Amino acid sequence: MHTIDLAYVGRGLHEELVAYIADQQGYYADEDVHVALHDGCSWDVERLRQGATIGLGRALLSRLVDGIPWVALHVDTHRPLFWFLARPGPTSLADLAGRRLAVHAPRTPPGCFARIVLRQAGLDPDRDIHTVVRPPGDYGMDLRRLHEGSIDAAFVGSTMAPEAIAAEYGWRVLAWVGDHFRIPTVGLAVDPTRVHPDDPAVQAVVRAHRRALQVIHDEPDTTVRYIRTFLGRHTADEARAHHETFIAPFFTTDGQADLAVGATAIIAVAAELGVPATVTAAEFYRTTAGRTDERKPEAGPVRCGPLPGGGGASPARPT
Repeated sequence: MHTIDLAYVGRGLHEELVAYIADQQGYYADEDVHVALHDGCSWDVERLRQGATIGLGRALLSRLVDGIPWVALHVDTHRPLFWFLARPGPTSLADLAGRRLAVHAPRTPPGCFARIVLRQAGLDPDRDIHTVVRPPGDYGMDLRRLHEGSIDAAFVGSTMAPEAIAAEYGWRVLAWVGDHFRIPTVGLAVDPTRVHPDDPAVQAVVRAHRRALQVIHDEPDTTVRYIRTFLGRHTADEARAHHETFIAPFFTTDGQADLAVGATAIIAVAAELGVPATVTAAEFYRTTAGRTDERKPEAGPVRCGPLPGGGGASPARPT
């Protein structure tokens, strides 16, 4: 049996759903691969690059900023699952001018995406908005702060169904990032100087994840049942609506990247970060199965076993 470390770097359906389905459906076992799934949200890049990562956004930022030659081998979606959620008052992103917004740090993937979308709305994130920077999490504290009125809006991720939350509290979803900025965000990426893209364990995970994508499209009842394990505060109808609105229409069917979307996104991200766009979409998004021209690590076999201190459990959604 092959083994591999796989880390997610954000919490919620956006990053975890496809791997969760692959595990629960037995696709990893079918492919004879043991996947040790890790919470890599707080890992530094050196630790992250020892295995595979789900977070394509962070891999891209790392390649542009740090020069680490990450390559993406599988793409789940081109529509980032982040939303701007606001208390009564603002009715558009432009209305956030002068208001308090809880958001991720500028040089994190979701923070970068948020700034790109805000600029599209004519806002300078550094001058026009009072930002409250906070790390990624389950966004529960953001909901509390919105409820008490200490912030006016929050940039939230897929640990909740924002439209259902807005209806519950009388708030408003000002925008879904996926409507305004497209980028291949989650899937599977490796640093080929540490883990070769054609390693049998890597390719086994790619195949398992492609099968999981088929479940999302062909088995809605099964998918909604899995989604409810992430959206514990929501009803079955709310989970189904979330799947029908944001998941099924926009997750890929085959794990392939749209290189035109990727090219535009790379330019936008590099511009927001203030760095050169030193990689092309074709160089970064290599989602077609088969051999690559990357060299294998010079010393010893590819290491895909559990990382030090990372645990070795089979993949299961953290509780």
